[in-house]
Amino acid sequence: MKNIPFVLKLVIGILLSITAFAVALSLGAADISLRDIWNALFSSQTNDDILIIRENRLPREVGAFFVGAALAVAGAIMQGMTRNPLADPGLLGLTAGANAALAAAMAFVPQANYIVIIIACFIGAAVGAGLVFGIGSLRLGGLSPVKVVLAGAAVSALLYAVSEAIGLSFKLSKQVSAWTAGGLVGVNWTQLKLVIPIILAGIILSLFLSHQLTLLSLSDEVAVGLGQKTFAIKALLFLVTILLAGASVALVGNMTFIGLMIPHIVRFFAGTDYRYILPLSFFAGGTFMLLADTAARTINAPYETPLVAIVAALGLPFFLLIVHRGGRAYS
Repeated sequence: MKNIPFVLKLVIGILLSITAFAVALSLGAADISLRDIWNALFSSQTNDDILIIRENRLPREVGAFFVGAALAVAGAIMQGMTRNPLADPGLLGLTAGANAALAAAMAFVPQANYIVIIIACFIGAAVGAGLVFGIGSLRLGGLSPVKVVLAGAAVSALLYAVSEAIGLSFKLSKQVSAWTAGGLVGVNWTQLKLVIPIILAGIILSLFLSHQLTLLSLSDEVAVGLGQKTFAIKALLFLVTILLAGASVALVGNMTFIGLMIPHIVRFFAGTDYRYILPLSFFAGGTFMLLADTAARTINAPYETPLVAIVAALGLPFFLLIVHRGGRAYS
């Protein structure tokens, strides 16, 4: 697999994404023909099915693709930067911190617009990650993968409890739970116009830093020996993960395991060079999220299965497999 030219892998990834996008638009409580999908995207015709696509499914699936892509790239960056095979924005406190900050913004700034919500999610993601890495490095032995994950579990539990406490205290439990439960119901174009540019900016910056990330994934000593300013690079990469995770939480709420699974799967095809891992993770993460959302809408149609439950059902065994193999799936 690793001997296949990168350009061919990228083309395959793009084609799989397009296919998954078409499937996601066509399947659901009401199955829609490919002709109506084509007309919804490329003509001014209208009927009931075309309206369903334009007003409901299209913004939802565009959001699904970019959230999956953002979380996959964020997970790849975290795994490379920390050399931790268990790193994931949802497991290391970023999404829990963003959730808590989102709840606080809804409680203390009740008239907050979506821009304020996004900014709050960025701040919360940074605080959550800072707490995890700070607690994980308190004792001797450094930031081992298991210590960081345990710290992430503790901090995430605390921050989710903070979210619930805020919801109960300010009588916002339904609003907080609906936003942070993890799902794509209600995603609209107004939200996407704010979130997608942030995600794209984070992706582009990560691609510019992909070579430096490859060196960091080997060791700090190697990176320094090759003239890299490791502190500045890590700071920029940390900023990228905050942008990607914060924007994702602002759009769909809590979503774990995507940033854990996708980079491991991509490395099987791409090797260890992050110049290849990051772009492939972008398309693989988006494709995965499109398929997961399609499953959520069709398994028990016309009712929706919680998207976060489907992702967790796939992600938890993957997490346990990596733990069982002592991180060997990472390489």
